[in-house]
Amino acid sequence: MSVTVDKILDDALTLSPAERAALVEELLSSLDKPDPALDRLWAEEAEARIDAAERGEMKSVPASQVFGKYD
Repeated sequence: MSVTVDKILDDALTLSPAERAALVEELLSSLDKPDPALDRLWAEEAEARIDAAERGEMKSVPASQVFGKYD
């Protein structure tokens, strides 16, 4: 780790457990920002899969069969 990251970590470890938890939450949420381009690609993929399923081009498996493997 860099000197700056090490310093931040050292400082963070002096915080109370509640403060550290809040810091972790903020850091994690900063990594989970929506990406409109990625969201658009996933929406297109989902629509393509729905269309293929409706045309009978995709094999489907009942959920009970899928989850039955893990009983």
